[in-house]
Order: sequence, then structure tokens, then C-alpha cells
Amino acid sequence: MRKTYISNNDVSRFDDYLAYLGDVTVGEETIPTADACGRVTAQTVFAKVCDPMYNAAAMDGIAVSAAATASATEKSPLALVENQTFVYVNTGNAIDPRFDAVIMIEDVTELGDGKVEITAPAYPWQHVRVKGESIVAGEMVLPAGRKIRPVDVGAIFASGNIEIPVLKKPVVGVITTGDEMVEDPSLLASGKLMESNSRMFCALIGECGGVGKRYPTVKDVKSALSTALNAALSECDLVIVNAGSSAGTKDYAVDVMEEAGEVFLHGFAIKPGKPTILARAKGKPVIGVPGYPVSAYLVFELFVRPVILRMLGQSGDDRRTVRATLTRNVVSSLKNAEYVRMSLGKVGGKLVATPLERGAAQIMSLVKADGLMFVDRYSEGYEGGAEVEVELRKPLSQIEKNLVIIGSHDLVIDVIGEKIPVSSAHVGSMGGIYALQKGECHIAPVHLLDAESGEYNIPYIRKYFAGEKMVLVKGVGRTQGLMLPKGNPKNIKSVADIVKGGFRFANRQRGAGTRLLFDYMLAQGGFKPDDVDGYAKEYSTHLAVGMAVECGAADVGLGVGSAANCLGLDFVPLYDEEYDFLMREESLNDERIRAFLDFIVSDEFRGKLLSFGDYTAKRLGEIIKLC
Repeated sequence: MRKTYISNNDVSRFDDYLAYLGDVTVGEETIPTADACGRVTAQTVFAKVCDPMYNAAAMDGIAVSAAATASATEKSPLALVENQTFVYVNTGNAIDPRFDAVIMIEDVTELGDGKVEITAPAYPWQHVRVKGESIVAGEMVLPAGRKIRPVDVGAIFASGNIEIPVLKKPVVGVITTGDEMVEDPSLLASGKLMESNSRMFCALIGECGGVGKRYPTVKDVKSALSTALNAALSECDLVIVNAGSSAGTKDYAVDVMEEAGEVFLHGFAIKPGKPTILARAKGKPVIGVPGYPVSAYLVFELFVRPVILRMLGQSGDDRRTVRATLTRNVVSSLKNAEYVRMSLGKVGGKLVATPLERGAAQIMSLVKADGLMFVDRYSEGYEGGAEVEVELRKPLSQIEKNLVIIGSHDLVIDVIGEKIPVSSAHVGSMGGIYALQKGECHIAPVHLLDAESGEYNIPYIRKYFAGEKMVLVKGVGRTQGLMLPKGNPKNIKSVADIVKGGFRFANRQRGAGTRLLFDYMLAQGGFKPDDVDGYAKEYSTHLAVGMAVECGAADVGLGVGSAANCLGLDFVPLYDEEYDFLMREESLNDERIRAFLDFIVSDEFRGKLLSFGDYTAKRLGEIIKLC
């Protein structure tokens, strides 16, 4: 097998690929108009009938001859006789040829004996829908290539078209590769992963207007992949091969594609998604997509989605972009363009954007992402406070309802997010304070111990917000301690044990209150950070620290008892602390803050907290105003 090289093509080369593919439309079919919503018209739709087909009453009332009512005034009402100078009509009734106007029944006075009285004249064709007023037979209802909306369905029916020619839905084959992939959770074990990308692809394909066709997962055997690809090419209009696109010893995708057709490009200067393959076989597009979930999603959006839309005669540039203020630095290499997942919210009248986790396997970062920020391959990134462009992945109206919480992580933030729309970033207590100083969040969760006074949070607020009107909303009491494997096999009971035993430690990120507490305890014991194995490796949440311990990447970590309980770890309590919510006093009038305050004092919230264990809630919701 030949050596596979991955190039550094610019994303703009994708336009060359589209030109290389040529016409990729997949034909048309005629379907009932009732089923046409969301489909694309294959031909121009012309009206077969007029709407309405006759002169019709637009109101309930009486039909009259406008000329015969000219003398009617309030001072000199005009009497009309039924079946002679008027007839009663209801909305939609045909207008008697003798008449050319309708007077609303509310403007008619009944006199009895088949007579009525009016006090104002009618004008010709008043309240009458003339024949063809809405649609004239023979006129264009919809052009070819139009995606059909619900209102379009109504217009097509009204024009007498009960069937309509539409473009066929492209059938997109999805082939997943990998010996490690399983679809049944009961088969999960060391070395086995849940196969989820094909499900995501099929949902994305359906959203684009295509039909996803999943094939059984292919083992890392070249002949097996070749057989699957040829089968998909015979049944589908476009084929995605997921994973196996890199240059590993079991990555056969590019070789199999070359044998079946022609590889146009292999490798793009993008992150994530570098080993993407663009090919053609049997006249059909074939796209190799990397296996990591975030890479898979981004490559689909960049390369697969536009091809599907092209098959449907649609443009792929319909994503809305907004300008937002970046809450912290985003550093990028000069080698690759990068697509950074962003959490968005509106604070003080401006849209703020906080970068989320950037790993290609972090599928939850896609779930949390409100948008994507593009960093050009020739840029080193952006500084916090810069205004950047973000491509939305959720409606702006939904994003603007987000309560923006930036600061220390705790499970309670997830509980709040179950009830209130939240945009959150776990940057540590100090990171939250800096974000609040810059007006980039509504709430900063903090748990900062002042080493001199032994008091939590308030000394830091007075230091960083001197003279400003601030509010500290009391949160929960919780316990910081050592998270350990079940049974504590290495008998670790203190910070001194960690240092002296040379045990691997899972540390929190710089600026986190837990990190500051650990540094404080190190200093109290006469130790330095360099004495701790693993001090430089950072984790952004308590659960991440606990998982590092659970999976054996670390022997011990410092975190809260609730996280240890959730993961079934042993826990050695070391320090009781206060986890509170800092905000500006003026924000108490914000409806999002009011909803937050109402929820944290509810029985529902308190009950959920206590179910985790470790938490206390003696002063929960108490508001302390500070100047």
C-alpha cells in the first residue's frame, strides 16, 4: 500500500471540488401537494384555476348596486328592498350579477317586512373579492428551485395543483469504520466506544432535505470497506465514509476511494477536521470524514451540507452571523484555520461570547455551543474584549434569554440550567470576577478563601469591586477534599501524603478557587507546586478531576464531595467552604436574575441539592449588599 500524505489545502479549494463534481442534481418526482412542505420545486408551478373562481362576498352583509346607494347619508337614510335592491350574503357567497358591492351587516339597520336602511353609500366592488383577485389562472405560483413553506402549500392548493413536481431527496450513504465501535451499550468495555456519528449524520442529512442510509459498521479491513463503498455507490447519490481518513496503519479510506474512483483533495488546513477527503466515484461525490464527533460535525457543515444543498438547487450560505465581544483570549496556531465553539449571551445590552472546550472529541461542547467563531489560518487568535463574528447555531431570540454565568464550576450550575436557560463557562472564581468586572456575565460563582482572615468571598469582592454596588447571593455550603479510587488503595489522607508519596495529582485550572485552596494547603505544609507530580496538568471541572481519578489517570484530586459521590469515589474531607453567587446590584431588576433567585430558594432546587449529598443550604438565597 502506498504512503498516504495529508495536504494543507485551504478551505476555499472546496469551490474547485464543487466545480469538479459538475451537475449533481438527482432528478424529480411528483408528490401530493399535501406532502410537499420542505421539498424543493423541480419546475415552475403555474396556477390551473383562478382564486376565487367567481366574484365573492368578502364580508357578511347585503349585496347592492353601488350606483343605487349614492344618495344615502346619515341625515337622509336610504331604504332598500330585499330581492329588488339588495340580497343577503355571507362571506364567500357568489355575488348576484345585478350587484357590485357588499355592505357589512353591522352597517345595516333592519326595518322589517324585507326592508333595510343604510346611512352611507357603497363604492363599486366594496368588500367583494373579484374573480382571480388572489390567483389568476396561468400565473406563476412558485418558481423552480424554491423550498416549499407551509404558506406555499396553501397557495399551490388554491391554484388547483393537488400534485407537484419536486426534486428527489438525495440519498446519502453513511459508512462508519472502526473495530472499536459498538451500537449496544451492553457491549461497551475497555477499547470499545459507542458509535454515534452515523446517527448524528442522518439527523443532519434529514435537516438538509436528504435521506440518510446507514450501513453496518465496517471493521478496519480494506476489503470490507471496499465492499461497503461499492454497495453504497450503487444505492446512494452521495457517500460519507466516517473515520479511517487519516494516515494511520488501519486508515484505508483514501486508498479505497482511489480504487473506486478519484481522490480530488486529501487534507485541509482546518482544526478540527484536517484529514478530510473529497473524492468522486461512479460519478458520485464521496467524502471522507474524520472520526472524532466535533470534527465529524464541522466537516459535515463545511463540505457535506453544501453538496446536499447543491443537489437540491439550494445555497449553503444561510447561516446567520452576529458580532459579539469575546470574554477571554483565544490563541490559535498559524498552521490551521480553526472553528471555535462559543457560548453566547446578552449582558448590559451587548452580546458576549465565551469559548468552550476545543478538543475534537468533546461532543458536549457542540451541545452547549450557541455558535462557531472562525479563526483564519494566518491569525494567532483574538484577545479578550475583541469584537468577533460568530456564526449562530441557535436562534438569537433564544440566546438573548440566556443567563450568563462565568466563574467557578459546581454541579448546582447544571441543576440551574435544567430550569433556566444558561450560558456558562467554567473559568474559576477569579476568571468569574474578571468577567464581571468587564461586564461580560450576569453572575460569577465564587468560592475564594482569604488566607489572612479565613473569610470566604467578601474580602475579594471588596478588593476587586471597591466602591461599586455589588450583591453576594449566598449559595451552598460544601466540602472540599481528596477524591480517591474506591477503597483508597494507596491510603492517601492528606496533602502531605500526596507530596511525600509522589502520587499523581489531578489539579484544577489557574484561577479556580479549588486551585487557590490547594496552593494554600501546600504552603501551610511547607511544600511547593514543583513538589507535586501532575501539578501542571489542569482540569476545568470537579467532575473532570474525579473522572481522572476514576479512570486511573491520577491517584488523587482535590474537589467537592458531591462530585465524588456522583462518580462513586472515596472522599477524604479537608475543608468546609462557601460557594456563592456574585452580581451587580443593578442586575436585580433583570428578569433572568429574578427567575434565578426564585428558583434557588424553591423546594425543587433544595431537594435536588440534598440528593447529591455533601451540600448544606442554611443561608441559600440570602442577599448581601456590598458597597
